[in-house]
Amino acid sequence: MNAQTDTPKLHDCRDAFSETLEALAASDATIVAVVNDSVGSSKLGSFRDKFPERLVNVGIAEQNMVGVGAGLANGGMIPFVTGAAPFLTGRALEQIKADVAYSRTNVKLVGISSGLAYGNLGATHHSIEDFAWIRALPNIVVVAPADRIETAAAVRWAAGYEGGVFLRLSRVGVPDLLPEDHVFQPGKADLLRDGTDITLIANGVLTHRALAAAALLEANGISARVLNMTTVRPIDVGAITKAAKETGAILTCEEHTVFGGLGSAVAEVVVQTAPVPMKILGVPGEFAPTGSANFLLDHYGMSPDGIAESADALVQSKS
Repeated sequence: MNAQTDTPKLHDCRDAFSETLEALAASDATIVAVVNDSVGSSKLGSFRDKFPERLVNVGIAEQNMVGVGAGLANGGMIPFVTGAAPFLTGRALEQIKADVAYSRTNVKLVGISSGLAYGNLGATHHSIEDFAWIRALPNIVVVAPADRIETAAAVRWAAGYEGGVFLRLSRVGVPDLLPEDHVFQPGKADLLRDGTDITLIANGVLTHRALAAAALLEANGISARVLNMTTVRPIDVGAITKAAKETGAILTCEEHTVFGGLGSAVAEVVVQTAPVPMKILGVPGEFAPTGSANFLLDHYGMSPDGIAESADALVQSKS
């Protein structure tokens, strides 16, 4: 088998989002999209062409965008409010708090190009605080799919869910990980690989890197469990507790600051239910430099080799 066939095809999860939303809209006239001059980057051009009366472009006005979405929801529509994650969550946080979370409106917030996806545009465009900001709010489900299959499943679920959702999507290509018939369940982790020595927990673009790290660890005699923790809030307390008790160590990986994100959410469970050695991989409390998303993930020790090295050290610390 040659190297070409060994390399998995990478998919942009924004394609799965836009294709699924368009298919849902074809059979449900209440589904609408609200964007901040981001039709192209949200990949909603075809949606706009097919349903021009159901796409609202507010221009570069994220606070207004969330307010318009809440108003549409109050009018019986199902709005998918879509824009670049750093600006959707950062600029419009007060509106998300008041108009979506506090008011319990049926708004689907879609943060595109999340995490370090805008790497070359620098710290102003990195969205590495959004988990912390949004998961602190009640009444919003926080979701970071690992591949195109899970993205499509999460969009279908969100359209039928009555309440606020934050769907975090990257523009960085990822391979398929989940089966085509995958059904998204909020608050439910996916066991992608079983193991007995340590558990690797990741989501979004880090999940496939965690799986690759587990394969490297296996070659060194370490059995690593891998959990795809798609939902950051509500989080799968049972899967985390079980992993801590059965494997004795937990390593989390996230495209986010190490403060307040996936690792913090997991640690909140571990410290209260089954304290074990744990390490959080992410951006270590600083503004990340410029560079491609993949370069930055490697830079912060989240290449498959880097994840495996941290996991190995954590396993050794148990003995």
